[in-house]
Amino acid sequence: MAKYKKKRARELQHDRFRDATMSVFDRLANTLEGKGRPILYILGAVILVVVAVVVGLKWSNRKNDEARRALGRAISIAGTPVSSTPSADANSPSFSSEQERAQRAVQEFQKVAAKYGDPYRSEARYFAATNLLTVDRNAAMNELAELANGSGEVAILAKFALAQAKEADNSLDEAARLYGELAKAGSTIITPDIANLHLALVLAKEGKKKEAADLLFNLVESSRKAQDSDGSPLPATAASRQAARELQKIDPERYAQLTPENPAGLSF
Repeated sequence: MAKYKKKRARELQHDRFRDATMSVFDRLANTLEGKGRPILYILGAVILVVVAVVVGLKWSNRKNDEARRALGRAISIAGTPVSSTPSADANSPSFSSEQERAQRAVQEFQKVAAKYGDPYRSEARYFAATNLLTVDRNAAMNELAELANGSGEVAILAKFALAQAKEADNSLDEAARLYGELAKAGSTIITPDIANLHLALVLAKEGKKKEAADLLFNLVESSRKAQDSDGSPLPATAASRQAARELQKIDPERYAQLTPENPAGLSF
C-alpha cells in the first residue's frame, strides 16, 4: 500500500506538471493567436529544454553526492586499523587481519565502480586494485596495468602503484621502465623528482651504480639551484632531500661535488 501511495503521488505530481504546462501553452496560444503555430512550437520546445536541464542538473548533483559518500565509506573501510578486538561500535567494521580488511574494501570499491560513472568509477577501480594486491596479486597487477594505459590522474597513480609492485616482486627492468615513463610524464601528482628518485633506487638494486648516482646528482643539484620568480632559492623537496641521502650512500665522492644547500632550503 505504501508503495502504491508513493507511485500514485508521483503520478499526481506528473499530472500537475502536465496541467501546468498545458495551461501555459493555452495562454500562449491565446496571446499569439493569428501569429502562427510555429512560434508556439518554438516557445514550447524552449520551455521543455529549460525544464529538462534543471531536472538533469538536480539529478546529476544528487548522484554525485551519493557517489562521493559511497567512495568515502569505501576509503574509510580501507583505512580501518586492524585489531584482534572487535569494535564496540556496531556500525563500525572491525578486521582481524589486513587480508580481511582488503577483501571487504575491494568489495565496497567494486560496488562504487559498478554503480557510478567517472571520475568515481576510475577512482574506485584504482583503490580496489591497490587493495586487491593483498588478496589476489595477479588480478591486481592486471587491473593496474589496464588503468595505467588510460589518461588523467588515475592512470598516473595506477602506473606508480604498478611500478612499486613490480619493484617489490623484483621485476626491476619492468619497474625501471614504468618509473622512467612517469618521470617523463611531468605530472604534479607523481612528480618527475619522485619518479626519478625511485628509478635511481631501482638502478642501484640492479648494480647500475653510476647511472643511479648520475640521476640522483642531477635531481639534487637542480633542486638546490632552483629559484622562484623573484630569484630567491626554493625550499628543497622531500624527494631531493632523500635523493641527497641516497647519493651519499651510493657515491660519497659525487655527493661531495653537490652545490651546498642554501639554509633557506632547509626544513626544520
